[in-house]
Amino acid sequence: MSKVKLLVASVVLVALLASGAFASDLNAYTIMPEKYASQVFEAFTAETGVKVNFMRFSSGEALARVVAEKNNPQVDMILGGPADTYEAGIKEGVFEQYKPAEADMIPEKFRSPENYWTGVGIIPLVFLTNGKFLKEKGLEAPASWNDLLDPAYKNGLQMADARTSGTATERIYALVKIMGEDEAFAYQKKLHENIQMYTKSGAGGAMPIATGQAASGIFYIVDALEIQQQGHDVVLSYPAEGVSYGIEATGILKGAKNLENAKKFMDWASSKTFAQLLVDKKINYIPTRTDVVTTNPALDVSKVNLIEVDVAWKGANRKAFVDRWINEVIK
Repeated sequence: MSKVKLLVASVVLVALLASGAFASDLNAYTIMPEKYASQVFEAFTAETGVKVNFMRFSSGEALARVVAEKNNPQVDMILGGPADTYEAGIKEGVFEQYKPAEADMIPEKFRSPENYWTGVGIIPLVFLTNGKFLKEKGLEAPASWNDLLDPAYKNGLQMADARTSGTATERIYALVKIMGEDEAFAYQKKLHENIQMYTKSGAGGAMPIATGQAASGIFYIVDALEIQQQGHDVVLSYPAEGVSYGIEATGILKGAKNLENAKKFMDWASSKTFAQLLVDKKINYIPTRTDVVTTNPALDVSKVNLIEVDVAWKGANRKAFVDRWINEVIK
């Protein structure tokens, strides 16, 4: 679809959402990649008969939209995006409390204590590096955060912009927990010297790395693995110091016009059926339900040093960290 046609389609959809033309359906913003969101919503419609009308945004964009639309919500719910986005939204009063029917089958650490959001998948951060670049430079895949400071990566790193992307804020959380806050921002200032571009979305730099336009970057595994599965010569690796992980969440917006359908979706998203769908459709999230096991060896993170970071802490510090990143790292 051309950019003009896509823009027209988006404008039409916004107008229809605002007019209530989809009053008997379910209207959503999704932060989940559109390829995956389409499969999820199609499966939900097939099972329930409820049609879902959705638009895809990065986490920062989606949060800004629902806050701006707080007094007249244009959609009923959000699917996807890291849970700290939802925590930030809770502070703005935009989410509705609801405990899905099978929420107790999901560990408490992957759910909002007050039932504002429910985690459906786990997505660790990972380094994604172009294989040809590594061979030409005689380098091993980066195995430490400090490896990305190597002059060999000068003007070669692409990763997400913290002003718009939850992947980027996750990167900051991980560094702060591993290094301490001041050290983490000092590190990012050094890292900035090797940056080619900060991308609007978390996945934005993945294809340039795959095609050799960039050398390496930091992504959620869902986006890095998608590129590898397309057959590109890329290498996924983890830093020994550890990485944090995002909890892919979903939640209902306060003032939802199709509240019962939104609750129906939340019930379905907490079910074993949904978790198994992630596995069967090769949607690259690690299910939060303990009774569904992923069969993709690339999603086996048993040997990865995963850093536990409290979601409420992420939400509480999100704005301050982004502001500091803007003022100290990229200015």
